[in-house]
Amino acid sequence: MAMGSDAESGGLRNGKNDIQSKDHLDAGAVFVLESKGNWLHAGYHLTTSIVAPALLSLPFAFAALGWVAGVLCLIVGAVVTFYSYNLISIVLERLELEGNRHLRLRDMTRDILGPKWALLTVAPMQFAVCLGAVVFSILAGGQSLKFIYLIYHPNGVMKLYEFIIIFGIVMLFLSQLPSFHSLRHINLLSLILCLVYSLCAVGGSIYAGHSKLSEEKDYSFTGSTSSRVLGAFNSVAIIAATYGNAIIPEIQATLAPPVSGKMFKGLCICYTVVVSTFFSVAVSGYWAFGNRSAGNVFNNLAPAGEPSLVPNWLLFTANVCIILQLFAVALVYSQPSFEVLEGKSGDASNGRFSLRNLLPRLFLRSVYVSVATVIAAMLPFFGDIVGVVGAFGCLPLDFVFPVVLYNLTFKPSKRSLIFWVNTIIAVIFSILVVLGCIAAIRQIYVDANSYKLFANL
Repeated sequence: MAMGSDAESGGLRNGKNDIQSKDHLDAGAVFVLESKGNWLHAGYHLTTSIVAPALLSLPFAFAALGWVAGVLCLIVGAVVTFYSYNLISIVLERLELEGNRHLRLRDMTRDILGPKWALLTVAPMQFAVCLGAVVFSILAGGQSLKFIYLIYHPNGVMKLYEFIIIFGIVMLFLSQLPSFHSLRHINLLSLILCLVYSLCAVGGSIYAGHSKLSEEKDYSFTGSTSSRVLGAFNSVAIIAATYGNAIIPEIQATLAPPVSGKMFKGLCICYTVVVSTFFSVAVSGYWAFGNRSAGNVFNNLAPAGEPSLVPNWLLFTANVCIILQLFAVALVYSQPSFEVLEGKSGDASNGRFSLRNLLPRLFLRSVYVSVATVIAAMLPFFGDIVGVVGAFGCLPLDFVFPVVLYNLTFKPSKRSLIFWVNTIIAVIFSILVVLGCIAAIRQIYVDANSYKLFANL
């Protein structure tokens, strides 16, 4: 009942309640997090931040979990993250009613938990998640470009880092889009693109699963007991990273006030896409390839050195959609960093496109994208590192902190159901943070012998 009544009270806001005017905000908040969007735009931003090409690794996660645990983890991930993200939105609305409108996750946690928590835990975690997502997007974009190249030039000599650089150069231009709100049309296209490549993955998996060229399906677990247990926890971290967001306050900041109820509608759009893509890709991919499921289901559909199991046009279509969406994903997760950079270098009293603000923006954003591109080219095994980022960043930020922040803000009775639901979620996922980190680091150790800088993977 507390959740409903407080969410409804957000509807009492009017213009006078928007207590943080532009005069009190830095250039990052004014220019990057401008509040002009509606609930549809929030839905587009949320979908791009969650439904990304990382979902193509879900069959691989299932390989270490099996049917029952895999489906259960997907369901729990969907339910808990939808619940948690909605809690963050409700907390933000409550704080705004109390006279503290926060546009950034670090400001929100500073208000509730104190400056040390915000500075030493939340800020580094969010930075790691956002930078990791940008680097991974650039790397994955380069891999998809190379994938298309090899379809039509099987003996081609171009290296992976060359494709990564090409992707990074395009990102240099796109990164100059001035604000989060300016991405709304790009993110609508992103929503459509993720549906298309997910459909290609599902259709391709079903087609390959019935193909005579496909190997016999095997759903058994392999390896020692310890490796299987750690592999299962690593898969949990992968699924957590796939559901990860870590920028809910920044997305809510793009909404024009009053924001009451808008994020819930946006989440409904997002999770309609989540359910339709995550479950279909995971189930069809694991059904088709079993314990041979690769880190990307399209690597199963077109195995290296072997005949493709699906037509080339399907592979081409899917990878073009993946490349285009990865630009949107990288842009979305760059916004918190861009906001920090402009907050330090910009001047809100001058116009957004004045030379005083334009030149620092052009330089700093270009440096940020260039650094991310170099990391992606230098560390093509970054996918293993994503598991650590998922355990270290996504699990606490998306599963633990939201319920803790809600309990501290609303102080529900210890006899209430919501208090104990939130407490149980916090305890269980805090344990999973530790186990997930151990499993992800162990996976890096196992694969370390195959690591090579600027490798042509």
